Amino acid sequence: MTDQTIITARGVTRRFGGLVALDGVDLDVPRGIVQAIIGPNGSGKTTLLNALSGASHADAGSIRIDGKEIFRLRPNRIARLGLARTFQNIRVFSNLTVLENVKVAAACNTPMSMLNIMLSNGTQRQREAEIESTSREALEIVSLAARADDRPTQLPYAQQRLLEIARALASKPKVLLLDEPAAGMNMTESMTLLDTIAKLKGKGITVLLVEHNVRLVMGISDRVAVLDFGKKIAEGAPSEVQRNPLVIEAYLGRRHRHA
Repeated sequence: MTDQTIITARGVTRRFGGLVALDGVDLDVPRGIVQAIIGPNGSGKTTLLNALSGASHADAGSIRIDGKEIFRLRPNRIARLGLARTFQNIRVFSNLTVLENVKVAAACNTPMSMLNIMLSNGTQRQREAEIESTSREALEIVSLAARADDRPTQLPYAQQRLLEIARALASKPKVLLLDEPAAGMNMTESMTLLDTIAKLKGKGITVLLVEHNVRLVMGISDRVAVLDFGKKIAEGAPSEVQRNPLVIEAYLGRRHRHA
């Protein structure tokens, strides 16, 4: 690992009974880029995100963030090291406003002693101001500032997914894992998502993206890794990956086998 690499994974393996979901996957993610992970259904993409975030531990291997080993750490410990993620299923509080949803996430990631939580003192007011500022900045990044006082149920589906990203940003991560963020979005909504991801990169946040929309991936990613049946079969610049015979076979060959 070099100073320019923020995530290093070596030999990451995950089994579910007799099924090998990840088979010795290696991955190096340079700092400050958009790195995509693509592959056919069942190739192990979300399983890899789960291993990186601690949502489901790998059975073997090594995973480091900024040089710190996180293999088998709990998700909250990994989050403190600067990693946040979204999930395929939207997770918001429908009884709170859009802003309050983000503030809850920000509050969970702002250290505070129990004494200061109980006492309304200067430290508490400073903390509340910081949470407010962080939350509104996150909404600005995802273009939801104008919907701050609405309920999540009042938002179109695509904006609810952007709210998920804002909640993840509230922890001020170094690395943001996005699991199929464009799912269910039309072309216009996908372009808004692309703009959001570009803003994240501009702020120095490393984005690790799992996405089925290959056109979106190729348009925003600096590097692309391809999984097939739990193995990494290719990695490189989008233009290189698109021409790779193994990648073409993984996508087109599988379609023919199931036709």
